[in-house]
Amino acid sequence: MDTPHDCESVEEIKEALQNNNPALAIAKIQEYLDRQKNTALNIAITGESGSGKSAFVNVFRGIKNGDAGAAPTGCVETTSEPTPYPHPNYPNVTLWDLPGVGTTKFPADQYLKLVGFEKFDFFIIISDTRFRENDVKLAREIQEMKKKFYFVRSKIDDVLRAEKQSQREFNETETKERIRDNCIQGLQEQGIQSPQVFLVSSFELHLHDFSLLTETLERELPEHKRNVLLFAMPNISQEIINKKKKAFQANIKYVASLSAAAAAVPVPGLSIAVDAALLIRVVKEYAVGFGLDIPSLENLAINTGVLFTDLMAVITSPLATIEITVERIFKVFSHCASSAALMAAEEGARFIPLIGIPAAMGLSFTTTYRMLNFILDKLADDAQKVFKKALNTTE
Repeated sequence: MDTPHDCESVEEIKEALQNNNPALAIAKIQEYLDRQKNTALNIAITGESGSGKSAFVNVFRGIKNGDAGAAPTGCVETTSEPTPYPHPNYPNVTLWDLPGVGTTKFPADQYLKLVGFEKFDFFIIISDTRFRENDVKLAREIQEMKKKFYFVRSKIDDVLRAEKQSQREFNETETKERIRDNCIQGLQEQGIQSPQVFLVSSFELHLHDFSLLTETLERELPEHKRNVLLFAMPNISQEIINKKKKAFQANIKYVASLSAAAAAVPVPGLSIAVDAALLIRVVKEYAVGFGLDIPSLENLAINTGVLFTDLMAVITSPLATIEITVERIFKVFSHCASSAALMAAEEGARFIPLIGIPAAMGLSFTTTYRMLNFILDKLADDAQKVFKKALNTTE
């Protein structure tokens, strides 16, 4: 649904175009597209020392432990102050690595006040064993503050490996159900109402409960922050890729409307220039969101053990893994005969008396809408192929 601010932005863009000021129009378009990126999402990651908080912060952001910008990890407390770690591609999304609960500097009964709980959208409480007294105290305090919180039982891969070695007849599903039920029961006995517990391995995000955790977070966030979280999520399931595609698709009509606004100004070449700026910006967002940029693919290769060249080999879109330029955008245009014809028709139509401007606006909307859907389909398909290759699956 369009907000008053959306309508105001479109009017400002139209005014800049009518005043033959394409630079201002493009700046306004960038501002419009940036609005979602400027919506802040602050996620608190907390728990006792050595529970795997920092590893979770890193893997959620697609960063390997030890890389530049990674949260330091270790078996002792490595976090002495609340430390923000912005997402490398979505800096409005910040994961906060909070000091361990119950340390001398951050006692449990003063913890929330000391870390500044007000700024956080929700809390993830992590433990690598059962949830202890300090975890429960913290959860009670968060519950009283009417904030959302979730329990993550970390390092579940280590637990399952040990259970498998010690049991003659090992069943992974039953073992995980037992661990989850024990955690829930223990928390309920200590006064936590309806605790939500997720079993997660920072080294196997595509397994266990990480997908369920992200679905729950997305569902329980305010509506205007759901896509902010979605785009920052690692592409660890086909469902997440499909959700991202759907969210990108929902915005195409707004981008096409901005393109139509440019077509309303009878300045030769202006609409094409504005369309190119729009498309470059939006297609870059698609590539990064789907993890089809070079840094994302390199990290995926490291994390999965699949060769980078093998991941690259399944990508077919000419707009993935490369710098998006005007020339490459129009090269894609040239391969789509219907879009190329519409562009040519639009450029000529605006100079036809009386009907020219409305016709040009309609053609511009249609051209941009078709082209972005075409590009989005190709990039989403490539993202699915890369995901399957990374997991060595043909599903």
